Amino acid sequence: MTTPLIRPARPEDGPALAEIDRDTWSPLHAVVPKPQPPYDPFFDSTHGPQDYLVAEDGGRPAGYIRLVPPTRLACNAHVRQIQGLAVADWARGRGLARALLRAAFDEAARQGATRVTLRVLGHNKPARTLYASEGFVVEGVLPGEFYLDGRYVDDVLMGRSLRYA
Repeated sequence: MTTPLIRPARPEDGPALAEIDRDTWSPLHAVVPKPQPPYDPFFDSTHGPQDYLVAEDGGRPAGYIRLVPPTRLACNAHVRQIQGLAVADWARGRGLARALLRAAFDEAARQGATRVTLRVLGHNKPARTLYASEGFVVEGVLPGEFYLDGRYVDDVLMGRSLRYA
């Protein structure tokens, strides 16, 4: 398998990333309702292209990861948080999610971060397994934090150091 191209997002990626986001929506990982037309733009005033890395396959976006500071506080500036990861159905099984994670670690370190965190739903075992295999550990659990699809679901907080990677 060739190494996937991971690059910073560009404004023109918005429509393709929005399509990936809609097509991969699932109650396994989403806490918001399934998107319905008319669709909002992918990039907005809160999260622009500078917050995303894109996996490219065959010259087109195949997935993305959003990496941002978790707060605006100076005392928290050493942390980056993954707030979204998706790979198009047609591009799954090629290691793109893992490649996006590793690129996010590199980008976080480049930005001066020493730690990366994320939140994942407790019933999303595939994602939790991937994150654990990349060095994330469970640092907290908010039991029954969300009521999704007729049941209560835990919000699992995970993190990893970039210093020992």
